[in-house]
Amino acid sequence: MEYKLVDIASVIRSKNSGPYELTFDVIFKEFEMYKKVKEAKAINEKEFAALYNIPESDIISLVYFDPAKAVKVTIVRPISSGALGETDVYGAQQHAPFMNFKFTL
Repeated sequence: MEYKLVDIASVIRSKNSGPYELTFDVIFKEFEMYKKVKEAKAINEKEFAALYNIPESDIISLVYFDPAKAVKVTIVRPISSGALGETDVYGAQQHAPFMNFKFTL
């Protein structure tokens, strides 16, 4: 069955993780769905890199965190926070593509 992340998560957000990193958090509504996503590795480096059009080497970490039924992805910022040409100083608007992420379980 195909799922859209925005339909099964209660929180999808992005934020600074320092001036040179961005962190994306997904907190699932239900533990059972989190468990299925984790077991299938539906959120993984390859798919995330493709979604954001970045090399997999720019993904610093991708962690499933059971106590919070969450996934955290940290990447190298394409442009450092506050640098010329950077349009989202706090990194709070970068999660939008992740909301439409689709996968099959």
